[in-house]
Amino acid sequence: MNNNWQHGFYRRSVADRQAIVSEQRRLSPAQQQLMKEHATPLGNQLVENYLTDYRLPEGVTVGLLVNGRHYTVPMVVEEPSVIAAASNGAQRVARSGGFDAVTAPRLMIGQVIIKDVTDFADLQQWVKTHHDTILATANAAHPSMQKRGGGAVGLRLRQEPPFVSLDLEIDVQEAMGANCVNTMAEAVADLVRQQGWHVTAAILSNLATESVQEVTAHVALADLGGHGFSGKEAASGIADLSALAQVDPYRAATHNKGIMNGIDAVMIAAGNDWRAIESGAHAYAARDGQYRGLSTWQIQDAELIGHLALPLPTGVVGGSIGLNPQTRLNYQISGIQTARQLAQVAASVGLAQNLAALRALATNGIQAGHMKLQYRSLALSVGATAQEAPLVARQLAKAKHADKALAKDILLKLRKD
Repeated sequence: MNNNWQHGFYRRSVADRQAIVSEQRRLSPAQQQLMKEHATPLGNQLVENYLTDYRLPEGVTVGLLVNGRHYTVPMVVEEPSVIAAASNGAQRVARSGGFDAVTAPRLMIGQVIIKDVTDFADLQQWVKTHHDTILATANAAHPSMQKRGGGAVGLRLRQEPPFVSLDLEIDVQEAMGANCVNTMAEAVADLVRQQGWHVTAAILSNLATESVQEVTAHVALADLGGHGFSGKEAASGIADLSALAQVDPYRAATHNKGIMNGIDAVMIAAGNDWRAIESGAHAYAARDGQYRGLSTWQIQDAELIGHLALPLPTGVVGGSIGLNPQTRLNYQISGIQTARQLAQVAASVGLAQNLAALRALATNGIQAGHMKLQYRSLALSVGATAQEAPLVARQLAKAKHADKALAKDILLKLRKD
C-alpha cells in the first residue's frame, strides 16, 4: 500500500482526512457517515490528525456522602458494572455516616535531572546557598501562578546514581499544573547548566507524593450481609481479601484495578488526565519495593473500617476543562468547585468501588452481579433493541453457559413469539 498520503496529513482539513482514511481503509458509506456525524470543531482543536469523536457512556454515582455532603458524581466508562458497584458501595457507607476525606496538601513535583555529578556535596552546598534564587527563577518563568497564591515553594535533592534529581515542590492551586511545572523546571535547568552541571531532562513527575489524598469509611457489619451471608461473614471475607492484597502482587493488581475503575471514570468525566492519575497510583502502590493494595479493610468492634491513600493531583481549571461544554456540565451536576474537593470525591468513589467488589467476591462471587449487566451488553451485541435487551438478558441469566449464539437464538424466539 502506498503511504504517500500520510505525509503532511496533519495539515489537511478534517473532511480531507476523513476522505483519505475512507479510501485507504475501504470504509463503507455507513462507516463514513458515522465518522462525519460524530466529528466536532472542538475535537479538531484538541488532538492531532483528528477524524472524529469517540464517545463513551456517562452515568452518575448516586448516594455518595463525603464529609457530610451529598454528591451526584458523573462517571464516564464503558464497563457495565462500574457505576452500579460504585453506587452500591457509596450507599452502604452512607448508611453508616459516609466517607471522611482529609484535606490533603497539593504540591506537584518538577524534576531537574542532573547526570555525572562528581562532587555531590558541592551540588548540595550550591542548592542550599542559592535556595531562594532557584525558587525565584522557577516562579519568574510562570509568574501568573504566584500571583494566584501558588508557585514553587520548596526544593530537595535525591541521589539516584548516576543521576541526581533536583525536585521542585510547586503549589499549582486549582490546576493539575503539568504545563506550568514543566516550564518552571526548564527554567531551573537552564540555571543549573550555567553552573557547569550536565542536565539530562527537566519535567514533572506523575508520582505526586505531595498530593496524597486519604479517605476513610466506617461500615456497620449489619449493612454488609446478603446472598446467604451474615454481615460478619462478609466483613471477614473483605478483611481477608484486603490482607491478601498487601502481600500478593497478583491479587493487589486486581484489587487496585477495581479502585481505579471508579477513580478513572470520575477523572474522565471531570476532564482530568486519568493516565497521569493511574501512573502515580500504581507507582505509589509499590513505593516500599513491593506492589500492594492501595486500600485496607479491617474489622473493629461492630464495624468494617476501610482506608485508601493515593496521589490525586487533580485540577478544576486548565487544559481542556474549560473548553469542553460537557465537562462544565459535569461540574454543574456534581457541584464540585475546587481541586481538593474533586480529589476527595474521586478517592471516595474509588473506595466505594473497592468495597462493592470485595463484598461481591467475599460472598456470592464477582460474576453474579457482573454478569447481570454483561448479559444486557451481550443481548445488544446480537441486535436486541432497548426494549428487548432486558428480556433476552433475563433468559441468558438462567442458562448454564451464555454466548452470542444463545443470545441470538433467544432473540429470534422472542421475536417469533
